[in-house]
Amino acid sequence: MSTGNRTAAEPVPAAGERDTAPPVARLAPARHGARPAPARHGARPAVPFWTGGILLLLLSVAVAVTIGPARISVPDVFSAVAAHLGFGDSDLSPIRDGIIWNLRMPRTLLAAVCGAGLAVCGTVMQSLLRNPLADPFVLGVSSGASTGAVVVVVLGVGGGAVSLSAGAFVGALLSFALVLLLSHTLGGSTDRVVLSGVAAMQLFSALTSFVVMTSADAEQTRGVLFWLLGSLSGVGWSEVVLCSAVLAVCLVICLAHARTLDAFAFGQDAAAALGVNVARTRIVLLCTTALLTAALVSAAGAIGFVGLVLPHAARALTGSGHRRLLPVTALAGAVFLVWVDTLARTVLDPQEVPVGVVTALIGVPAFVLVLYRTRSTP
Repeated sequence: MSTGNRTAAEPVPAAGERDTAPPVARLAPARHGARPAPARHGARPAVPFWTGGILLLLLSVAVAVTIGPARISVPDVFSAVAAHLGFGDSDLSPIRDGIIWNLRMPRTLLAAVCGAGLAVCGTVMQSLLRNPLADPFVLGVSSGASTGAVVVVVLGVGGGAVSLSAGAFVGALLSFALVLLLSHTLGGSTDRVVLSGVAAMQLFSALTSFVVMTSADAEQTRGVLFWLLGSLSGVGWSEVVLCSAVLAVCLVICLAHARTLDAFAFGQDAAAALGVNVARTRIVLLCTTALLTAALVSAAGAIGFVGLVLPHAARALTGSGHRRLLPVTALAGAVFLVWVDTLARTVLDPQEVPVGVVTALIGVPAFVLVLYRTRSTP
């Protein structure tokens, strides 16, 4: 099928978005031992593009660690990291070494992981639900995590044995389970999934507000509200390792379904005609994005607009082929949130601005732009 003659099952690309969705013939499974189609020439520049993105991310992390009240240089950062990884010794003082390795480096790396994970979740959900305005929180995962955190902190559930992050993770999973149950009961279509997510989000938001208003004192209320707006302060290496591991596993799963996500661009009927198990694929990818979002929210709180805006920016650079789009989106989200977090912790120094506030200030104008570009999309 050529791109010049669209069928009813093929979506019309948003204004300004390059129509690089692969033809249906290339998505069809190979039959009778047929050789796979050769790679397109347009895919070759992707490798140096990704290499440049990785270098940009590493440079962003190194420079972001140097920004703050303490005077630290990029060579100091590399020296401290090399020493802790067993490559030589560092001549830095224990205080400067501690600032780099124990304070700024975990926070900056977690910002990169959260940015990459939220952007990947947004990309998958926008393709899977065929909704350009879908983001990781459309399934109510963020609201469920907020409720779980509030129940642990304010009501003291767990008797101190359950941490805020663990409570947030359990709440996120409960919220997603409710969404799956509602959407399955209502028919399981994409619009029912979105509506079930909205219902769960409103329910858990109301529960969070009720618990805070009836049981929390002033100090608890302030701490909970700051966390709900997104905060990377006080994180350690345990959060970085856990979230990085979850991101790696979920990214591999999403990349393994890249061609399937390309097929979903033509609609569920077309994807089913190409041999895609639509129901199973949707469950696998929705569970993957929910698990990743739950892990990130439990560590950093609710950081909005990253999964909504970054996929559109990456799509403008690479097109809609998910084998290239997913890694580029992850790199873009990582670099973006590293600098947003750096701005959040330094712009009003010594006071810290919640990361979610900064992402909202940047994301709302971008969101309006997305609405403007997709206003004519059926």
